[in-house]
Amino acid sequence: MIAIIRIAGQVNINQDIKETLNRLKMMKKLTCIFVDEKDIVKMGMLEKVKNFVAYGTVDKKLMDEVIAKRGQKDVKGNFRGFCRMHPPIGGFKKSTQMTFPKGVLGKHEDISKLLSRMI
Repeated sequence: MIAIIRIAGQVNINQDIKETLNRLKMMKKLTCIFVDEKDIVKMGMLEKVKNFVAYGTVDKKLMDEVIAKRGQKDVKGNFRGFCRMHPPIGGFKKSTQMTFPKGVLGKHEDISKLLSRMI
């Protein structure tokens, strides 16, 4: 599974990018969703918004922990598909305006560390 966390806010975003983020259920900053690698449609959407989000592969154990603690539920108690996260404990450690090697945005090998600090 791939975890996608929206880092960029809502100001000065192109309308196409905004619509794609809304379709991914990531309307607000610091929202997390989980996507299967085999879902071609959502992977295409991820490719379009990769400069506004941080993403990477996570294991099932961490995904279940995030959903249990931060998952949004509807009236019936079902998982709505997204989690609203806290800012990471200790800060982002890198710039939130630049892509990965220098910043937070883009693909990460250690996204699980960032995600565990945001629970």
